[in-house]
Formats: sequence, structure tokens, C-alpha cells
Amino acid sequence: MSIDNVRLSQPARDRLVYLKRTTGITQWNVLCRWALLLSLKDTSTPLVKDIVTDSNVEMTWKTFAGQHGDLYLALLKQRCAADGEVATDDNVARILTVHLHRGIGYLGADKKMATIDGMIATVIPV
Repeated sequence: MSIDNVRLSQPARDRLVYLKRTTGITQWNVLCRWALLLSLKDTSTPLVKDIVTDSNVEMTWKTFAGQHGDLYLALLKQRCAADGEVATDDNVARILTVHLHRGIGYLGADKKMATIDGMIATVIPV
């Protein structure tokens, strides 16, 4: 099972542009990884199910996941199971898109996340 490409919506792209500027993190994939994990950490089901991936931001799964692709894929499959869904290619890809976009929304909505220190503080209590 594999995911070939990761695409973003225009609103998600716009939030990432803002985050790239405020955090100094220049790579889309790094911010997207943070966003995905932040959303997966939230046990609630994302409200939005259908997302139009209409921006010019697209990356391969290898670029998105890097050397930890198997781990990210396992987390997505586990989330499918936790949500009572079969981990088919389509379901895993949909879960990725929905959680990635919810996480980008979380990153963009929380002013503390506008800095690297703020992002780290959300996962490592001080």
C-alpha cells in the first residue's frame, strides 16, 4: 500500500506560507509533518471530509515522509482502524488529506505555533 503524492488546498498553502515566514522553517514537508502529527494526536474526528486539493503545492510521499515513511503510513493505518475504517489505499489517502489539513489549521490558528519554540512547547511540556 502506498501513497504517491500529497497535495494541499489553496487555504492550506496560504497558511503554510505564513508559517514558513514566521517560523523560518522553509520546507513544506517539515511543516506538513508537524501538522499531520498534531491532528493525529487529537482523538476527535475531523469535521471536514472533502477537501479540494487545488493549490500548486504537491510533493511525493517520499518527500513528505522522508526516511520515516513506514512510520507515518503505520500511524495513518492505525487511525483508520481507530475510526472503524478498513485501511484501504483510498481510506489511508483520505485520512492523510483530512488530518493534514486539520493540522495545518491548528498550526495556523494558534499564535504560539508561529515560532519554532512555540511548536516544540506544544509537544514537550516545559
